[in-house]
Amino acid sequence: MADPRLKAALKAGDFVVAPGIFDMISARVADRMGFAALYATGYGTVASHLGVPDAGIATYTDMVSRMARFAQGSTTPVIADADTGYGGLLNVRHTVMGYEAGGVTAIQIEDQEVPKKCGHTPGRRVIPAEEMALKIEVAAEARRSDDFLIIARTDARTTLGLDEAIRRGKLYAKAGADIVFIESPESEEEMRRIGGEIDAPLLANNVDGGGRTPILSAETLKSIGYNVAIYPAIGFLSVAKVLEEAYGHLRQRGDSHGLDIYPFSGMNELMGFQEVWDFDAKWARPERKQAAE
Repeated sequence: MADPRLKAALKAGDFVVAPGIFDMISARVADRMGFAALYATGYGTVASHLGVPDAGIATYTDMVSRMARFAQGSTTPVIADADTGYGGLLNVRHTVMGYEAGGVTAIQIEDQEVPKKCGHTPGRRVIPAEEMALKIEVAAEARRSDDFLIIARTDARTTLGLDEAIRRGKLYAKAGADIVFIESPESEEEMRRIGGEIDAPLLANNVDGGGRTPILSAETLKSIGYNVAIYPAIGFLSVAKVLEEAYGHLRQRGDSHGLDIYPFSGMNELMGFQEVWDFDAKWARPERKQAAE
């Protein structure tokens, strides 16, 4: 079931910073950090799971089990990317039911045409606003708990302009979205206008490494009307950089000496091996216990 803490944090006026997770190692590391939420990124999850671009290739079947694993393997509320809801209205209903049953706390649905594209890449096209509003109504009706939050994202800014993006944001909030996500504003001034004109909780997408939107501090975002900031790429971009350096070191030198890496003992602890060892010790046959001693 959805975790009520995220909704409570927003109601209390807390600003929520959510790091991007893309596999269970990133989820376990982030889960220890004390964040109010984790953001299960579609781009990173598709890349790590399938090794393909986030361009509408992954299906509901590909994603629902991954998102459920993130939620069930974390103690922190999980916000999960669900692309377009993977189809029409019936697909949206099915997606909401599946994500909620998996333990996700908030689901993000966008108004792109199928196949969708990553929000900070070119060539995105959107469906009519009224069709998306129906998706939001269906999503809100399909959820079993009010603690399960609906995030409505519009990609209209890049192709149709800021006025249309704001109009859509207002429409989606009226249709039942708990949080509005205007993707890819291109300046702080645009973000201030969004914060001033949309009377609903707002999400900012901080894409490290070259996104279209300026990355503002949590303090600034809160002051201009935002409530949530996601950092979807910070995890997988950091990991890719470190892997490139480590593998390059190994290829060039033929050994791993001198690398600053995570300790193997720490990884064992992170993955929960101590519980396995404790279990084995408890249930080992007497002769095996004597051999171990």
